[in-house]
Amino acid sequence: MELTPEQKQEIEASRSTLVETRRATVPALEEVLYEPMPVLDHGFVRVIDYMGDDAAIVQAARVSYGKGTKKVSDDAGLINYLLRHRHTTPFEMCEIKYHIKVPIFIARQWIRHRTANVNEYSARYSVLDREFYIPSADQLAMQSSLNHQGRGDLLQGAEAQRVLDILKEDATRNYDHYIEMLNENEKGEIIDEDKGGLARELARMNLTLNAYTQWYWKIDLHNLLHFLSLRADAHAQYEIRVYADAMLETVEHWVPIAHKAFMQYRVGGVNLSAASLGIVKKMLAGENVSQEDSGMSKREWRELMATLEQGE
Repeated sequence: MELTPEQKQEIEASRSTLVETRRATVPALEEVLYEPMPVLDHGFVRVIDYMGDDAAIVQAARVSYGKGTKKVSDDAGLINYLLRHRHTTPFEMCEIKYHIKVPIFIARQWIRHRTANVNEYSARYSVLDREFYIPSADQLAMQSSLNHQGRGDLLQGAEAQRVLDILKEDATRNYDHYIEMLNENEKGEIIDEDKGGLARELARMNLTLNAYTQWYWKIDLHNLLHFLSLRADAHAQYEIRVYADAMLETVEHWVPIAHKAFMQYRVGGVNLSAASLGIVKKMLAGENVSQEDSGMSKREWRELMATLEQGE
């Protein structure tokens, strides 16, 4: 990821401005405020603003005035209890706003999470940058034969190189045609004064989905943790998972107690159906149980066995 001099100047100006406040602040998150965390080849995640901290979660749960005589261990115990028993509203008291630069095809997957406030860069108003996501060779995989929305074995050699060439050629060619139709350069300046240009809202339809877009994304902590539980999961698509991993790191800076509880009970924990729990009880009692007499489908049985193997 390369930042322009103007972007670097803007970040430096933002970070050098200090504002006195009586609201709760988090020093660890303040340290990374406005700083872009590189993701993929041209993308980034950066925290723009936030409200609340671990104490805000506890305060909302207790509906209390302040810290009083309680200890940090008391806060941790309560936050663990809240997360463990899915008492979600106290986590909604904290909010965070991100500035995110992401490939369009991932943004379209991301927007399915309808629990955030989103304002996206307008290609009707401005010219998109000449930047495209090109996967690294270790992400060029064939379609999985088992998972209809997943990846299988990696492409190799000339076949992989041909895919990379196609991605680069198509993105470059279509962007060149985009600029030609606009009759504008990337700064929005007219290229040929004697020619007209197609409206930006029409010219953009020719761009490939690996072009980058940007948005501001504001969300409360409860819904953010739900998003991360899905998108930071090992089964999530790699290109959105790396964004979720970066955001998970900011959560650790922001609300370390809630982050630890989330890793314990959501990321590291499992949910069992009533049928699965019954199977586990039989196994603990020393009974032999097979998929055929479990009453489970083959897929559900495989998932249960995989879950149990993870805990070994």
